[in-house]
Amino acid sequence: MTPELLSQGARRVRAQVDTVVRHGSATASGGRAAGFSRLKGDAEVDVTHGRILYLEDVNVSFDGFQAIRHLSLDIAPGELRCIIGPNGAGKTTLMDIITGRTRPDSGTVYFGSTIDLLRYRESDIAQMGIGRVFENLTVFENLELALKTHKGVRASVFFRLNSEQGDRLAQTLHTIHLADSLHREAGNLSHGQKQWLEIGMLLVQDPKLLLLDEPVAGMTDEETERTAELFLSLKGRHSLMVVEHDMGFINTISDIVTVLCDGAVLAQGTLAQVQNDERVIEVYLGR
Repeated sequence: MTPELLSQGARRVRAQVDTVVRHGSATASGGRAAGFSRLKGDAEVDVTHGRILYLEDVNVSFDGFQAIRHLSLDIAPGELRCIIGPNGAGKTTLMDIITGRTRPDSGTVYFGSTIDLLRYRESDIAQMGIGRVFENLTVFENLELALKTHKGVRASVFFRLNSEQGDRLAQTLHTIHLADSLHREAGNLSHGQKQWLEIGMLLVQDPKLLLLDEPVAGMTDEETERTAELFLSLKGRHSLMVVEHDMGFINTISDIVTVLCDGAVLAQGTLAQVQNDERVIEVYLGR
């Protein structure tokens, strides 16, 4: 990406952001139906059975330690699911299984009804909507990188935003509260802003499922509040799985809460229900 093309793209997006801010938008995630544009071949996300994510009887061991024990879990399209539990409960391992970083010893992990995630490499699953933030690039460059459908050197040099992509990027910047930080390097953003940028990199790809691991850890109260507003605006258009310890944040955003302990599901229900569960109180919440 040459400096001239970068500058031209940034000016176009800046103008589109100003339009979005002036006129508003009917949707919070780009005005398009959620869907993966980068699934290859005949792999399409089929949610006709009412599940975007499905895990059954999953087991994972590390050097004799069983991190995940017969774990079964499913999430509906558009659902915002919160995952809580004590340290060592298996929350991060669960995320790693879904993203392909960790392979289970046994069990089933499906994305929709037909995509067996255990058949995909981590890099393939990443193209289904799991992104990474590069701290030496600007906010604009990170989002533009996430928009590219081809990552080859030649494609990177000649890539130009078309009108639809520019609109999507502008709307995403407005949604994640970074429209005024277009040219700031990601490494200079606050912790909360980095989290918003990471979410934005997923949103420009129109993902079906967003996985977020302790998104408000280290945030200020204001950033936490704005993140809750952001997540609630995404619910319904995207499915979200949120691993978090901040109970106030969970109380704001959650519908269903799943409690993990020793690598298995201990309890599930509304936050009020799991907070009153004696088993959850004993192993996690305390008295």
